Amino acid sequence: DPRLEGWPLMSSPFPTTFIIGMYIYFVTSLGPKLMENKKPFELRQIMAFYNFSVVALSIYMTYEFLMSGWATGYSFRCDIVDYSRSPTALRMVRTCWLYYFSKFIELLDTIFFVLRKKNNQVTFLHVFHHSIMPWTWWFGVKFAPGGLGTFHALLNCIVHVVMYTYYGICSLGPAYHRYLWWKKYMTTIQLVQFLMVTGHIGQIYIMDDCPYQYPIFMFIIWLYGFMFLVLFLHFWYHAYTKGQRLPKMARNGISKDQ
Repeated sequence: DPRLEGWPLMSSPFPTTFIIGMYIYFVTSLGPKLMENKKPFELRQIMAFYNFSVVALSIYMTYEFLMSGWATGYSFRCDIVDYSRSPTALRMVRTCWLYYFSKFIELLDTIFFVLRKKNNQVTFLHVFHHSIMPWTWWFGVKFAPGGLGTFHALLNCIVHVVMYTYYGICSLGPAYHRYLWWKKYMTTIQLVQFLMVTGHIGQIYIMDDCPYQYPIFMFIIWLYGFMFLVLFLHFWYHAYTKGQRLPKMARNGISKDQ
């Protein structure tokens, strides 16, 4: 997309790949080694600020996605990319880039785990999810910033408003944990998100003559939605059915060390 000429990180996928590679190396190897003989960092205030900042950013991106298409003309069916330089089209481009960049900000989730020596929370699902999003979204922004391929981003922003509100309240300390009785339902919300993503994007296989410019992206998004649906169902089963991740205190889904 020539409209992205000169935008940060958009010249090539290699800077994004390098950042993700360094992230994976730090959270799986270097970070735990550096923290091995150190006390966990107390990051409560920093994490509270971070989490509520992500909530604000997610609300803003939700609004921008709605105003640049999803509430101002998109049909929720065959919505193609508008490559013009109209104000609405350019607004969508900016929103897509901001969403892509926000995925780098969210890498701090895992870095906080490492610095607080919560290495049991650095799971394959967590690291894979945080790694694949910015990498695949580079291609989405570079070639197709708009259209039906952005529906999952809109949903993800809405879900993140809920999730990071939870994390923000949690980081305020044990005195606020009584307000977090709805922890279990966050995984349900994520499952519903992936069901909606696969259902929405799967329409392209039953619609006649949808001229979406990059059909391969539709397959990738469907595969992504289905894959994470399976992974989150696996998490749900082990966390809540088999009880392998049940909390240490109370019965409301809140553990003392959160």
